[in-house]
Amino acid sequence: MLTATRHRRLADLDPVKSDSLLALIALANADTRPEKIDVGVGVYKDGSGRTPVMRSVKAAEKLLWERQDSKAYLGGAGDTIFPKLIAPILLGDHADDQRILGLQTPGGCGALTLGMMLITAANREARVLVGLPTWPNHVPIVVGAGLEPVTYDYYDRDAHKVRFDVLMAAVGEARPGHVVLLQGGCHNPTGADLDPAQWADVTAAIVERQLLPVIDLAYQGLGRGLEEDAAGLRGILDACDEVIVAQSCDKNFGVYRDRVGCLYLKTESVEASKIALGHVLQIAREMWSMPPDHGAAVVRTVLEDVALRTEWLQELDQMRGRVLSLRARLAAAHPELAFIATQNGMFSMLPLSPAQVLKLRQDHAIYMADSGRFNILGLADDAVDRFVGAVVGVMGE
Repeated sequence: MLTATRHRRLADLDPVKSDSLLALIALANADTRPEKIDVGVGVYKDGSGRTPVMRSVKAAEKLLWERQDSKAYLGGAGDTIFPKLIAPILLGDHADDQRILGLQTPGGCGALTLGMMLITAANREARVLVGLPTWPNHVPIVVGAGLEPVTYDYYDRDAHKVRFDVLMAAVGEARPGHVVLLQGGCHNPTGADLDPAQWADVTAAIVERQLLPVIDLAYQGLGRGLEEDAAGLRGILDACDEVIVAQSCDKNFGVYRDRVGCLYLKTESVEASKIALGHVLQIAREMWSMPPDHGAAVVRTVLEDVALRTEWLQELDQMRGRVLSLRARLAAAHPELAFIATQNGMFSMLPLSPAQVLKLRQDHAIYMADSGRFNILGLADDAVDRFVGAVVGVMGE
């Protein structure tokens, strides 16, 4: 007689550990204190604390509403003009390289997922070097693609700078065919980027070790400038025959909820790149079939219109200017915050313990990640002094 065995059911699933940043957003939203400061969520805020729709984006949406005559499917690659317009901004002189192909994705997250799954299709044994701390979704995306992450200590919290010797040691130990995941600029969560000399050294090591670079560039234009923020990536493209690039428009066009990104891939030949793109399209077909159109169509409309493109560049300059002015103001407020002026982009990590972060939350209604990572652009102009006072206060206890 056969003995019945109990099969696993959906009800037998283990609980999922929630994303700490998503949990933080929920906590901040539930706090009704009028003095609340939320520097956890990574969105741009103006001097009054609002996250406005960019004027150029709003105008493009109006044009799109007037001109769009169908919502029919565009196909698996989405808006094919959109990545061609992003390419010169992101890739510079490499935009005309026929070996580099791009397609629209649902945000930078979609681009990274496609890139990692393409690596799995080509080389399931590849290991992925990931410097910690990093964006919380990097490691889950690597693991979700069936690849093994190899982590190293990217950031020296005491010195507030990149642990470049550790990074180079990790690259030096990697085997041919393994992957190096690097943020192209405005590092999330530390704000600590590689300088030009370090980019040159790590690029040379990637070539020597025959590694595959994956560059995640989600904040172009919010650090030192559009050209400057892409310089490391372009050096990689100069030197390497195979490169994967994940790009996002969410931050520099302010279209967060529309999820707008691109994946670009380069191989040693046009034919090989076409084959790789075919695999990417098949993977995308199995996940989302076709990417949502609205956000990419809006960005395309901005970039196609001379006046809107000019206005977007002016708005982006203003956003970057706000980043720089807030960094300077914070750095000048206290000697222990001086390092903030030396870093780039939206994020930095304060020298705080989880207990101190909790105290800020409970006593001062200030919300940030337990690591001390905070969004500089989350500060309204009139909140800076209170923020600094509270942070310096808990640091001194």
